[in-house]
Amino acid sequence: MAAPRVLVLESEADVSSKLCDLVIEKANSAIERDGKFTVGLSGGSMAKFLCNGLPSRTTDWSKWRVFFCDERHVPFTDPECTYTIYKSKLVDNGGPLPGENIFPINPDLSVEEAAQAYKEKILEVFGGVDLPKFHLLLLGMGPDGHTCSLFPGHPLLKVTKDIISPISDSPKPPPKRVTMTFPMINNCECAIFASCGGGKAEIVKRVLESDGGEPLPAARVKPTQGELIWILDKAAASQLKAQSNI
Repeated sequence: MAAPRVLVLESEADVSSKLCDLVIEKANSAIERDGKFTVGLSGGSMAKFLCNGLPSRTTDWSKWRVFFCDERHVPFTDPECTYTIYKSKLVDNGGPLPGENIFPINPDLSVEEAAQAYKEKILEVFGGVDLPKFHLLLLGMGPDGHTCSLFPGHPLLKVTKDIISPISDSPKPPPKRVTMTFPMINNCECAIFASCGGGKAEIVKRVLESDGGEPLPAARVKPTQGELIWILDKAAASQLKAQSNI
Protein backbone atom coordinates (compact mmCIF):
# COMPACT_ATOMS: atom_id res chain seq x y z
CA MET A 1 0.00 0.00 0.00
CA ALA A 2 2.02 2.93 -1.32
CA ALA A 3 1.70 6.48 -0.01
CA PRO A 4 -0.42 8.81 -2.14
CA ARG A 5 1.32 10.63 -4.94
CA VAL A 6 0.23 14.28 -4.75
CA LEU A 7 0.63 16.42 -7.87
CA VAL A 8 0.09 20.16 -7.50
CA LEU A 9 -0.45 22.24 -10.63
CA GLU A 10 -1.06 25.91 -11.29
CA SER A 11 -4.66 25.92 -12.47
CA GLU A 12 -7.84 23.92 -13.02
CA ALA A 13 -7.00 23.72 -16.72
CA ASP A 14 -3.63 22.17 -15.86
CA VAL A 15 -5.34 19.66 -13.55
CA SER A 16 -7.77 18.67 -16.30
CA SER A 17 -4.97 18.24 -18.84
CA LYS A 18 -2.77 16.19 -16.50
CA LEU A 19 -5.73 14.03 -15.49
CA CYS A 20 -6.55 13.21 -19.10
CA ASP A 21 -2.89 12.52 -19.85
CA LEU A 22 -2.76 10.00 -17.01
CA VAL A 23 -6.04 8.34 -18.00
CA ILE A 24 -4.85 7.79 -21.57
CA GLU A 25 -1.47 6.57 -20.32
CA LYS A 26 -3.18 4.03 -18.06
CA ALA A 27 -5.62 3.03 -20.80
CA ASN A 28 -3.01 2.42 -23.45
CA SER A 29 -0.78 0.50 -21.05
CA ALA A 30 -3.68 -1.72 -19.95
CA ILE A 31 -4.77 -2.36 -23.53
CA GLU A 32 -1.24 -3.34 -24.54
CA ARG A 33 -0.92 -5.67 -21.55
CA ASP A 34 -4.44 -7.05 -21.10
CA GLY A 35 -6.26 -6.32 -24.35
CA LYS A 36 -8.82 -4.09 -22.61
CA PHE A 37 -9.11 -1.15 -20.22
CA THR A 38 -11.53 -1.26 -17.31
CA VAL A 39 -12.35 2.08 -15.75
CA GLY A 40 -14.82 3.46 -13.22
CA LEU A 41 -16.03 7.05 -13.64
CA SER A 42 -17.47 9.61 -11.25
CA GLY A 43 -19.65 12.68 -11.77
CA GLY A 44 -19.18 16.30 -10.75
CA SER A 45 -16.02 18.08 -11.84
CA MET A 46 -14.46 14.76 -12.85
CA ALA A 47 -17.07 14.42 -15.59
CA LYS A 48 -16.33 17.93 -16.82
CA PHE A 49 -12.58 17.32 -16.95
CA LEU A 50 -12.89 13.98 -18.75
CA CYS A 51 -15.63 14.94 -21.19
CA ASN A 52 -13.71 18.04 -22.27
CA GLY A 53 -10.30 16.44 -22.52
CA LEU A 54 -10.59 12.78 -23.49
CA PRO A 55 -12.30 12.80 -26.91
CA SER A 56 -9.31 14.40 -28.62
CA ARG A 57 -6.79 11.93 -27.16
CA THR A 58 -5.42 8.87 -28.94
CA THR A 59 -6.49 5.47 -27.63
CA ASP A 60 -8.29 2.35 -28.84
CA TRP A 61 -11.75 3.19 -27.55
CA SER A 62 -13.10 -0.18 -28.67
CA LYS A 63 -11.08 -1.76 -25.85
CA TRP A 64 -12.53 0.44 -23.10
CA ARG A 65 -15.03 -1.00 -20.62
CA VAL A 66 -16.61 1.89 -18.74
CA PHE A 67 -18.52 1.60 -15.46
CA PHE A 68 -19.51 4.07 -12.75
CA CYS A 69 -18.00 4.31 -9.28
CA ASP A 70 -21.43 5.42 -8.16
CA GLU A 71 -24.61 6.56 -9.84
CA ARG A 72 -27.79 8.30 -8.82
CA HIS A 73 -30.90 6.15 -9.10
CA VAL A 74 -32.70 8.51 -11.47
CA PRO A 75 -34.04 8.23 -15.05
CA PHE A 76 -31.61 8.77 -17.91
CA THR A 77 -33.52 11.96 -18.70
CA ASP A 78 -32.73 13.43 -15.28
CA PRO A 79 -29.91 16.03 -15.30
CA GLU A 80 -28.53 14.30 -12.19
CA CYS A 81 -27.78 11.14 -14.22
CA THR A 82 -24.01 10.77 -14.52
CA TYR A 83 -24.28 8.20 -17.32
CA THR A 84 -26.17 10.64 -19.54
CA ILE A 85 -23.50 13.31 -19.07
CA TYR A 86 -20.76 10.99 -20.30
CA LYS A 87 -22.89 9.46 -23.03
CA SER A 88 -23.68 12.89 -24.49
CA LYS A 89 -19.98 13.74 -24.78
CA LEU A 90 -18.22 10.42 -25.38
CA VAL A 91 -20.79 8.36 -27.28
CA ASP A 92 -23.41 10.54 -28.97
CA ASN A 93 -22.88 12.77 -32.01
CA GLY A 94 -19.87 10.90 -33.28
CA GLY A 95 -18.17 10.50 -29.90
CA PRO A 96 -15.25 8.05 -29.82
CA LEU A 97 -16.61 5.51 -27.31
CA PRO A 98 -18.82 2.66 -28.62
CA GLY A 99 -22.17 2.80 -26.84
CA GLU A 100 -22.04 -0.88 -25.94
CA ASN A 101 -18.82 -0.29 -24.00
CA ILE A 102 -20.35 1.96 -21.34
CA PHE A 103 -22.48 0.29 -18.68
CA PRO A 104 -25.17 2.27 -16.81
CA ILE A 105 -27.30 1.08 -13.93
CA ASN A 106 -30.91 0.24 -14.78
CA PRO A 107 -33.07 2.97 -13.24
CA ASP A 108 -36.25 1.07 -14.09
CA LEU A 109 -35.45 -1.43 -11.34
CA SER A 110 -35.68 -0.74 -7.63
CA VAL A 111 -32.42 0.61 -6.22
CA GLU A 112 -31.76 -2.76 -4.56
CA GLU A 113 -32.40 -4.66 -7.79
CA ALA A 114 -30.36 -2.13 -9.77
CA ALA A 115 -27.37 -2.66 -7.46
CA GLN A 116 -27.62 -6.45 -7.79
CA ALA A 117 -27.93 -6.25 -11.57
CA TYR A 118 -24.93 -3.90 -11.76
CA LYS A 119 -22.86 -6.27 -9.66
CA GLU A 120 -23.78 -9.12 -11.98
CA LYS A 121 -22.85 -7.07 -15.06
CA ILE A 122 -19.45 -6.18 -13.59
CA LEU A 123 -18.76 -9.81 -12.70
CA GLU A 124 -19.76 -10.86 -16.22
CA VAL A 125 -17.39 -8.38 -17.87
CA PHE A 126 -14.59 -9.39 -15.50
CA GLY A 127 -15.08 -13.07 -16.24
CA GLY A 128 -16.80 -14.11 -13.02
CA VAL A 129 -14.01 -13.34 -10.56
CA ASP A 130 -15.21 -12.76 -7.01
CA LEU A 131 -13.38 -9.45 -6.57
CA PRO A 132 -12.88 -7.54 -9.84
CA LYS A 133 -9.70 -5.51 -10.23
CA PHE A 134 -10.28 -2.32 -12.20
CA HIS A 135 -7.35 -0.84 -14.04
CA LEU A 136 -8.41 2.64 -12.97
CA LEU A 137 -11.00 4.32 -10.76
CA LEU A 138 -11.54 8.06 -11.19
CA LEU A 139 -12.94 9.40 -7.95
CA GLY A 140 -14.47 12.60 -6.70
CA MET A 141 -14.59 14.00 -3.19
CA GLY A 142 -17.39 16.05 -1.68
CA PRO A 143 -17.00 18.92 0.81
CA ASP A 144 -17.77 16.47 3.63
CA GLY A 145 -15.02 14.09 2.50
CA HIS A 146 -17.35 11.54 0.91
CA THR A 147 -16.31 9.61 -2.17
CA CYS A 148 -18.51 7.53 -4.44
CA SER A 149 -21.74 7.41 -2.41
CA LEU A 150 -19.88 6.50 0.75
CA PHE A 151 -20.61 9.16 3.34
CA PRO A 152 -19.07 9.90 6.77
CA GLY A 153 -20.58 7.75 9.49
CA HIS A 154 -22.70 5.68 7.08
CA PRO A 155 -22.99 1.89 7.57
CA LEU A 156 -21.76 1.28 4.01
CA LEU A 157 -18.28 2.24 5.18
CA LYS A 158 -18.19 -1.08 7.05
CA VAL A 159 -19.10 -3.30 4.09
CA THR A 160 -16.47 -6.03 3.76
CA LYS A 161 -17.86 -8.35 1.08
CA ASP A 162 -20.32 -6.78 -1.34
CA ILE A 163 -18.62 -4.97 -4.21
CA ILE A 164 -21.71 -2.93 -5.13
CA SER A 165 -24.33 -1.67 -2.69
CA PRO A 166 -27.57 0.28 -2.86
CA ILE A 167 -28.09 3.33 -0.68
CA SER A 168 -31.53 4.78 -0.01
CA ASP A 169 -30.66 7.40 2.61
CA SER A 170 -27.92 9.46 1.00
CA PRO A 171 -27.46 12.71 2.96
CA LYS A 172 -26.86 14.39 -0.39
CA PRO A 173 -29.84 14.36 -2.78
CA PRO A 174 -31.02 12.32 -4.51
CA PRO A 175 -31.26 9.80 -1.66
CA LYS A 176 -31.21 6.63 -3.78
CA ARG A 177 -27.94 5.59 -5.38
CA VAL A 178 -25.83 2.60 -6.39
CA THR A 179 -22.19 2.65 -5.30
CA MET A 180 -18.97 0.71 -5.35
CA THR A 181 -17.75 -0.24 -1.87
CA PHE A 182 -14.27 -0.26 -0.39
CA PRO A 183 -13.49 -3.95 -1.03
CA MET A 184 -13.57 -3.30 -4.79
CA ILE A 185 -12.32 0.29 -4.67
CA ASN A 186 -9.19 -0.75 -2.80
CA ASN A 187 -8.59 -3.68 -5.11
CA CYS A 188 -7.99 -1.42 -8.12
CA GLU A 189 -4.64 -0.99 -9.84
CA CYS A 190 -4.86 2.78 -9.61
CA ALA A 191 -7.21 5.36 -8.11
CA ILE A 192 -7.07 9.04 -9.03
CA PHE A 193 -8.69 12.01 -7.32
CA ALA A 194 -8.77 15.46 -8.93
CA SER A 195 -9.77 18.48 -6.84
CA CYS A 196 -9.63 22.19 -7.55
CA GLY A 197 -10.39 25.45 -5.79
CA GLY A 198 -9.79 26.99 -2.40
CA GLY A 199 -13.12 25.66 -1.20
CA LYS A 200 -11.58 22.16 -1.17
CA ALA A 201 -8.38 23.15 0.64
CA GLU A 202 -9.51 22.32 4.18
CA ILE A 203 -11.03 18.95 3.34
CA VAL A 204 -8.03 18.03 1.17
CA LYS A 205 -5.78 18.70 4.16
CA ARG A 206 -8.01 16.64 6.45
CA VAL A 207 -7.93 13.70 4.05
CA LEU A 208 -4.24 13.79 3.15
CA GLU A 209 -2.74 15.05 6.41
CA SER A 210 -5.17 13.85 9.07
CA ASP A 211 -4.18 14.48 12.67
CA GLY A 212 -6.02 11.41 13.85
CA GLY A 213 -9.60 10.44 14.56
CA GLU A 214 -12.02 8.56 12.33
CA PRO A 215 -10.74 8.77 8.72
CA LEU A 216 -13.06 10.40 6.21
CA PRO A 217 -14.34 8.17 3.40
CA ALA A 218 -11.94 9.67 0.83
CA ALA A 219 -9.05 8.92 3.21
CA ARG A 220 -10.09 5.26 3.23
CA VAL A 221 -9.20 4.91 -0.44
CA LYS A 222 -5.94 2.99 -0.16
CA PRO A 223 -5.40 0.48 -2.98
CA THR A 224 -3.84 -2.56 -1.32
CA GLN A 225 -1.70 -3.46 -4.32
CA GLY A 226 -2.05 -0.37 -6.45
CA GLU A 227 -1.29 3.33 -6.59
CA LEU A 228 -3.18 6.38 -5.40
CA ILE A 229 -2.77 9.74 -7.14
CA TRP A 230 -4.18 13.12 -6.12
CA ILE A 231 -4.11 15.91 -8.71
CA LEU A 232 -4.69 19.34 -7.19
CA ASP A 233 -4.48 22.93 -8.26
CA LYS A 234 -2.55 25.32 -6.02
CA ALA A 235 -5.72 26.60 -4.38
CA ALA A 236 -6.91 23.13 -3.33
CA ALA A 237 -3.41 22.28 -2.07
CA SER A 238 -2.89 25.57 -0.26
CA GLN A 239 -3.21 24.13 3.27
CA LEU A 240 -0.99 21.08 2.73
CA LYS A 241 2.36 20.98 4.47
CA ALA A 242 3.89 18.66 1.89
CA GLN A 243 3.45 19.37 -1.80
CA SER A 244 4.90 17.80 -4.93
CA ASN A 245 4.80 20.46 -7.60
CA ILE A 246 5.21 19.45 -11.21
